[in-house]
Amino acid sequence: MPVRFTTATRRSRRTRRRAVVALASAALTATVLTGCAIGALIGGTAQAYRESSTRTVPADFTGLDGKSFAVVISADRMIQADFPTIVPELTARISQRIADNVQVSGWIPPQDLMTYLFNNPDWVARPYGVLATDLGVDRLIVVDLYEFRLNAPGNRYLWDGLAAATLSVVAGNEDGGEARLFEREVRVKFPDESGRSPLDYNASVVSSALMARFIDRSTWSFYEHEEPYYPDY
Repeated sequence: MPVRFTTATRRSRRTRRRAVVALASAALTATVLTGCAIGALIGGTAQAYRESSTRTVPADFTGLDGKSFAVVISADRMIQADFPTIVPELTARISQRIADNVQVSGWIPPQDLMTYLFNNPDWVARPYGVLATDLGVDRLIVVDLYEFRLNAPGNRYLWDGLAAATLSVVAGNEDGGEARLFEREVRVKFPDESGRSPLDYNASVVSSALMARFIDRSTWSFYEHEEPYYPDY
């Protein structure tokens, strides 16, 4: 004779089935949440790694390889009046950085170049192609510095440093013409936060940081280098 289940027995089985389903659902939910947590942990670790590491950035222009060069800084007189050493300092540091990182055939030492420009004040009126030919270099790197300041105009109480220039590479020829091989704008700021005053940094710190950032951005175009994943400038 087949076994007959009472109503109470059927209820008991239904209750057990519901319990099993509930436990399985809870286990599945826990597994999904654990997977999400692991994914979030991995994502957070990758993000933290990027924030503290660098990436390799290729050169924008490789036309200096195997060539001789000179660096010429053209700056407004007001900039030179406010920062009397800016032209020779930029000339020296940009020239040296390029010579150290690019396989060039030769370059004019900054002191020799500054002496030549001082003794030939009419250079400012010459086309850059002619100047490159006169200097005897294959490439003339021109930095037309049109902005270099530590404060916003009209506000000397807060730092708002800005350096901006047009960076060009020019090749001269025997006919006195020129070919502009590369050109880009360079623009950097310091400090990154607004509202900084002389109580936070003195003028020397702001000027040095602004100069360093400007030199980085002016020379990185010419050679492969490392940059932070999330650069400040």
